[in-house]
Amino acid sequence: MDITDFTMDLFSLEGRSAIVTGGNTGLGQAFTLALAKAGADVFVPSLVADDGTTRALVEAEGRRYESLDADITAPGAPARIVADCVDRLGSLDILVNSAGVCPLAEVLEFGREKWDATVAVNLTAAFEMAYESAKVMVPQRHGKIINICSLFSFLGGRWSSAYAATKHGLAGFTKAYCDELAEHGIQVNGIAPGYYATEITTQTRSDPVTNQRVLDHIPAARWGEPFDLMGAVVFLAGRASDYVNGHLLVVDGGYLVR
Repeated sequence: MDITDFTMDLFSLEGRSAIVTGGNTGLGQAFTLALAKAGADVFVPSLVADDGTTRALVEAEGRRYESLDADITAPGAPARIVADCVDRLGSLDILVNSAGVCPLAEVLEFGREKWDATVAVNLTAAFEMAYESAKVMVPQRHGKIINICSLFSFLGGRWSSAYAATKHGLAGFTKAYCDELAEHGIQVNGIAPGYYATEITTQTRSDPVTNQRVLDHIPAARWGEPFDLMGAVVFLAGRASDYVNGHLLVVDGGYLVR
């Protein structure tokens, strides 16, 4: 393509359909709304039922919102989710693996039960969702898989060993899938949020000492808000990023530079 072919339409998601796991709350809800604002119809599988807020936000943009009460860790659930999305919305062009958990405990209190539950949601379910989505995307010769990674894809995780391990794993998985799926016209990337003011960080933000320690490490001197991630997901979901592949886009207010 010539540089004169560049147009803002490359950021449009008109005619596209997306799955956003965990898309009814927190950062996931921001991803859902961002995709809808860019023109995509959205399918949200979640254990947390929508109270009407997410549907209203999406439909206010003139887009379709479909949902499914589903545990993405249950056997067969990812295949059923993908099939339902294609059946209801007519296609699957974008997958955002946003669902995640982050149980906190010191090493000697963080046993196998917590470890297995974290791996099941953050890594295994993300793999299965991407695997089932790839079955649809490969034959159609296009698709976007966006894994929501973390600063802890790069760092250790105090009180969150399983979370850090799964996010490191998700980063590696992103690169591995990119390596195989790029030739089929599919881009696989990750977004690595920094510290964000959401329910999952309530415990950290409520402790004055810990809260200040985090803020002192962020050049932007504030916690991120879900709004700060919306442009990143639209970019990676659209045609403007067709040559961006296997990349982890860090959106952290500068945390990693200190």
